[in-house]
Amino acid sequence: MRRPIGLNHLLEITFFAPNLIQLGETPYGKRVIANIDGGHFEGPNLKGTVQGPGGDWLLIRQDNSVQMDVRVSLLTDDNEIIFLSYQGIRVGEQEVLNRLQSGKKVDPTEYYMRTLCRFETGSIKYAWLNSILAAGTGERYPDYVMYDIYEIA
Repeated sequence: MRRPIGLNHLLEITFFAPNLIQLGETPYGKRVIANIDGGHFEGPNLKGTVQGPGGDWLLIRQDNSVQMDVRVSLLTDDNEIIFLSYQGIRVGEQEVLNRLQSGKKVDPTEYYMRTLCRFETGSIKYAWLNSILAAGTGERYPDYVMYDIYEIA
C-alpha cells in the first residue's frame, strides 16, 4: 500500500498589497498585478517578515475565477532570506466573486482559495524548505491576504 499524503502546519502568512496595476483585458483574461510590499509570517519552525518588492500576477479568467501567481522574499527573525513562490486559484459563486473584487469583506467559507507553494533558500538552517512541497488555504480581505500553509508530508 502506498503511503497516504499528510499535512503538517508550516506557517501562517499575511501579505499587504495596497497598490494594484490594472492591465485590462488580455488574450488570457483580465490581468491585475498586485504589488506586495510587506507582511509577516509565523510557524512552529520559522518566523519573520515579508520583504518587498514582491507581487501577485493575478489573472481573472472568463469564468471570473482568479488565477494567482505569487513571488515574494521572506526575511526570518534570525536574518535568513527565503524565496516563496506559489500558484493558486480562487473560485466562488459569481455574486461572491463580485463582492471580493469590489473590495468588500467576504466570509472565507463562501469561496475556495488554494495554493501550491515552493520555497528556495541558500540558508543552511532552512535548507529543508528546498526539498518540500506545500499547499495553502487562503482568505482575502479588503486590506490584506492571509494563508495557512501546510507541508505536504
